[in-house]
Amino acid sequence: MARPSRFDVDQLLDAAVCLAAAGGPPAVTMSAVAQAVGAPSGSVYHRFPGRPALLAEVWLRTVESFQAGYMAVLDAESDPRRAARAAARHVVDWSRRHPAEATLLFYGAADFGRADWSEEHTRRADEGNERVFASLGALADALGATDARGRERIALALVDLPLTVIRRHLRAGTELPPYAEDLAEECAAALVG
Repeated sequence: MARPSRFDVDQLLDAAVCLAAAGGPPAVTMSAVAQAVGAPSGSVYHRFPGRPALLAEVWLRTVESFQAGYMAVLDAESDPRRAARAAARHVVDWSRRHPAEATLLFYGAADFGRADWSEEHTRRADEGNERVFASLGALADALGATDARGRERIALALVDLPLTVIRRHLRAGTELPPYAEDLAEECAAALVG
């Protein structure tokens, strides 16, 4: 009978997230992850064939978690203005609940070695982005923001400004103020009308 694994994928990815949040993607190495959880390096290599796979999974798990909640918020509200405000709040709320993961959102897939990812990892990233862009595009249409400027305004309201609300606090390692979600919602409301 095989001995149960002491170190599962989520433990390793949690350690990698902490390393990336503290030192950026370069801090995520196979040996650093192993050391962070007190595992032999072989435990990491057993689950990830190399650093590109580890980096891809760190990025994708983080982004997919964020996107799942974001999409749920957008889909739950039939009124486009309320959906926009709820989506802006979600960015801050999710970041408050997941500060280490939120720090990773300030990087991009390229920072996590996308050029070296497997075809499967690249496909997952592309499909997730396409779903979000399609939802944002549908919301923009529902709000009457059908030209390039209008779509930029929606992206600013629902992505860029909410991330800006949290950036300074996450980088400084300080708590988000209790009104951060309100600020994100107010900005979104002002931009979407």
